[in-house]
Amino acid sequence: MAEHTSSSITIEAAPADVMAVIADFARYPDWTGEVKEAEVLVADAQGRAEQVRLVMDAGAIKDDQTLAYTWTGDHEVSWTLVKSQMLRSLDGTYLLKPAGAGATEVTYRLTVDVKIPMLGMIKRKAEKVIIDRALAGLKKRVESDR
Repeated sequence: MAEHTSSSITIEAAPADVMAVIADFARYPDWTGEVKEAEVLVADAQGRAEQVRLVMDAGAIKDDQTLAYTWTGDHEVSWTLVKSQMLRSLDGTYLLKPAGAGATEVTYRLTVDVKIPMLGMIKRKAEKVIIDRALAGLKKRVESDR
């Protein structure tokens, strides 16, 4: 089983407000940094994305990928890779927990397998950078909307 990397952050907003930002793929280019384009390809009956195409540009790594999303209640969303030019697999999860006084603890887990050879230590460091940037961007985006 592949090792995953995870990190958590506390955001000063209710879980529903945090999840609303996570679910708003059209605005990902505004706050994620690496996502240059996001297009919902398939949505469920509630309007939540089931399949999303993302055009990524993380400097040396550029990719056009499609991810499948699974929503578990209002506090968890997971995704898995459907197709990519650079990745063999990608599995991620945002898990939201109320943290009292209108705050939310957000945990982001990520497992990535690239098509090019990469040492495990370097891969986990890259995952950590991706997670930390995403959490910082999410926190800034959610708290600036308040």
